[in-house]
Amino acid sequence: MPGSSQKARPSRPRERPDDIIKVEDQYYILATAAAAEDRVRVLKHGDTFAVFDRYGDSRPVGLGEEGIYHEGTRFLSRLELRLGNTRPLLLSSTVRDDNTLLAVDLTNPDIRVGDQVTVPRGTLHFFRSKFLWQAVCYERLIIMNHGLTPVHVRLSLSFAADFDDIFEVRGIKRAKNGRYLPDHVRKDSVMLAYEGLDGVIRRTTLECEPAPREISRSYISYDLSIDPKQACRLYFTVRCQSGNERPAVDAYDSALRDAEASFHRRATLDASISTSNDQFNDWINRSVADLRMMVTETPKGPYPYAGVPWFSTVFGRDGIITAMEFLWVDPEIARGVLAFLAAWQATELIPERDAEPGKILHEMRRGEMAALNEVPFGLYFGSVDATPLFIMLAGAYYERTGDRAFIESIWPNIERALHWIDEYGDMDRDGFVEYLMHSSNGLIHQGWKDSKDSIFHEDGTLVEGPLALCEVQGYVYAAKLCAAHLADLLEKTKLAADLWREADSLQERFEEAFWSPILSTYVLALDGAKQPCRVRSSNAGHCLFTGIATPSHAQLAAQTLLAEDLFSGWGIRTLSALEARYNPMSYHNGSVWPHDNAMIAYGLAQYGYKDAAMKILSGLFNASAFLELRRMPELFCGFGRRPGEGPTLYPVACSPQSWAAASVFMLLQACLGLSIKAPVKQVHVSHPVLPDFLRTVEVKNLKVGDSSVDLVFQRREGDVGINILRKSGDVKILLIK
Repeated sequence: MPGSSQKARPSRPRERPDDIIKVEDQYYILATAAAAEDRVRVLKHGDTFAVFDRYGDSRPVGLGEEGIYHEGTRFLSRLELRLGNTRPLLLSSTVRDDNTLLAVDLTNPDIRVGDQVTVPRGTLHFFRSKFLWQAVCYERLIIMNHGLTPVHVRLSLSFAADFDDIFEVRGIKRAKNGRYLPDHVRKDSVMLAYEGLDGVIRRTTLECEPAPREISRSYISYDLSIDPKQACRLYFTVRCQSGNERPAVDAYDSALRDAEASFHRRATLDASISTSNDQFNDWINRSVADLRMMVTETPKGPYPYAGVPWFSTVFGRDGIITAMEFLWVDPEIARGVLAFLAAWQATELIPERDAEPGKILHEMRRGEMAALNEVPFGLYFGSVDATPLFIMLAGAYYERTGDRAFIESIWPNIERALHWIDEYGDMDRDGFVEYLMHSSNGLIHQGWKDSKDSIFHEDGTLVEGPLALCEVQGYVYAAKLCAAHLADLLEKTKLAADLWREADSLQERFEEAFWSPILSTYVLALDGAKQPCRVRSSNAGHCLFTGIATPSHAQLAAQTLLAEDLFSGWGIRTLSALEARYNPMSYHNGSVWPHDNAMIAYGLAQYGYKDAAMKILSGLFNASAFLELRRMPELFCGFGRRPGEGPTLYPVACSPQSWAAASVFMLLQACLGLSIKAPVKQVHVSHPVLPDFLRTVEVKNLKVGDSSVDLVFQRREGDVGINILRKSGDVKILLIK
């Protein structure tokens, strides 16, 4: 029935249930709340993602994030299946191993007419399957009558589209909205539309097959008669259209075949990893599937979007670190990340976007609020570390692939990034790279710990900038070494010599300014007055990852990182429990982040502390046993490990999250001491170790240039041996013990 409101869209107050509590700017779910037990189900393809509950519905409950999203806007905010006036009973719910399909099994409760039970509980089986493909959500509902008599029931779907921007869903209130356009209701479809203040018309079209008995702008219903031992099938599609987009809708089976084929084409490019431990294999396989789901094909190549639901878009830092973690398995992602970030490198000074010439992108958003600059994140450059990390990834990519032609194509971007480091990054010319927010509503802190309270002094006092983070100096050190190697490759001899000299000088000054003999580790940061923030944090572990730490200080820092106040039993906390602002439930001040731990473990292994790397791998592996689908989330709380209990979840953590999914590959690489030198066609294995729960690790189709090799690592008493199962080409395997 056409005729929805033409007036300006009203501002709708958001009421959070009593089981959601807010502490400063973070939300938590009470452990006793029903919402804590109702884990969501996530699907993603390209620029579209969906968050459902276990029933396959989307409802305005909990944190209110459920729905179907496309390009930063929620196109379907409500979808609820009902049998009569009641909800079906849940039997099971899972996302398939390859993340392509959500499968939900439901049954009926007792259905009564007056006091009489007309359909006993468990007579009907509902199989609900959903997937995303090319901006369309497909659903098939199969209803099977297992009874001995015909069943007559009414089935309905209630739905709504609020067209909220992702930042509205996160809680930002807008002064003004666009307007709803008239609905179009036909016998088998409903189209809801919204015209944003950016002039873009966004449309949600729900189509049904067969046509329902009743249909309106928010409700469809069927009167079903199902004979004994017979089934009926209903099909629904939700199409998301933004502007002039016209996504095609295919038949369910055909679209599913295309979606599955797309996934498997991508998966065949990777080296495969299998071990003697089935639980570890489950972690590996889920991580691969999560990465495949999070990777979006762009005109520049594959790019891993950061995380669902809040960060399903391009992030520079996240993409780079994810590519680093997964580089030894599949370098194609690194190439895509480098190409994309090179194309969007800042070319001018734009303070409102924290953009400076040569700087690498922090975040890119699509959506109404980004288009209108209500948030600066449409194209935002507020990260201090993405630029040196970009150079590091370029160096690592060349070593992994020997792809000189690609390095030559992005060399001007590398030079511009080096210029940013020296010209804009070192704003006070003290030889260290600092940050200071210039945007009116950007990020105060611009390292990976970007909460407003994540950088402070030992007494808990928040700091004023410009701020020089310890790990950023390490990234710059490693970037200059990588750039020096690449410059030497390209016969830019003088530049290479200058960069090597600058790296050596930076290391000396870094040790003087950042090492704390009192803490036995590197200080968190230097504030605007060059006073050290004497705080024990995981940031110091990144100084081992980059190699800027001296061997003697690396040894002391390693001991500090693995002490009980920093190591929770599941992993290294972001902040020591001895520090003033420690809170195991905080986002950055005491939680455990898998990617952080993977980078630290890799750094520890590089300095020879393989047992410490194994300890971190073991902690996260043990945590994975308690995680649904063995999916590693963005973070979890930093409470100490308790016997017989799993880690405490951080309820608003993104899951899946790309750099969390990729962490297992860097952890395994650290323990195996695996590095690939493609320019000389060599695979190096240095002092490999394996934890007790891994007897063997088999790596197949490890590509080195135009060669490939299958390897098996086997743990023996006090040693790990390596066997070559297959070798194609002239690749050499060098074992260092």
